[in-house]
Amino acid sequence: MSDIPTRISIDKSTPGYWRVTFNNPPINAIDDRTYDEFYDLVEEIDADDALKVVTLESANPDFFIAHYSTAEPRSRFGAPRWIEPATKLAHSNVLSIAVIRGRARGGGSEFTLACDIRFASKEKAIFGQPEVGCGLIPGGGALQRLPIMVGRSRAMEIILGSDDFDAETAERYGWINRAIPEAHLDEFVANFVRRILAFDKQALSTCKATIKQNGLPDPAQLQATQDTFFTTFGWPGAAERMPRLRARGIGTAGDFELNLGREVGNL
Repeated sequence: MSDIPTRISIDKSTPGYWRVTFNNPPINAIDDRTYDEFYDLVEEIDADDALKVVTLESANPDFFIAHYSTAEPRSRFGAPRWIEPATKLAHSNVLSIAVIRGRARGGGSEFTLACDIRFASKEKAIFGQPEVGCGLIPGGGALQRLPIMVGRSRAMEIILGSDDFDAETAERYGWINRAIPEAHLDEFVANFVRRILAFDKQALSTCKATIKQNGLPDPAQLQATQDTFFTTFGWPGAAERMPRLRARGIGTAGDFELNLGREVGNL
């Protein structure tokens, strides 16, 4: 049995509803182990016929999911399998809701983009795609999903600019559904979940199946972009920037990670 702590916990105490929490200290980075656990989570979700809604949130108030980390341990699949379970979640009969506090950048932002609905804390949520500033490209769906959600020009601003965006701007752009005052976020989500649980699953799943016919990216394009992403770590721009990122504190709890959008513009 592995002595590595799990990254994902699930509260199944309410029939028809799972509350999923991510916890990978110190900054809730999404690593290969997280992707493996997410793969298993989606398999469980797909197998539960009584399940109607899943919420996904963070145990860390400063970081929903900071970004992708290449630290050990490696995926049991070799390259982590993200595109397949993210696509499966989008096509499942279960409604997925990201409840976002703290920073959702890079793979963390892409994780929220893969969910059906995004509710965020107006005061505490921050969004960003900093990959270009690190000499990389977004590899988990932002290049496909953001243009669909926010439009071509705003996707260019977000991805090529590599800066941070507050929740109110993200809401205005269409990156998230709503920016809700922190004091009311849990109550709002709980009420929304109660409404979903009160409705018939056949009606819910039929509507989701019809809506998803529009606005979902091609899985083959997503996979091709992820494959390219893993090659970008060998690009000269990334090789030049990675030592600077490590020296300044990438991956550790501190001012650099808290202000990553600003900092990558000053490498």
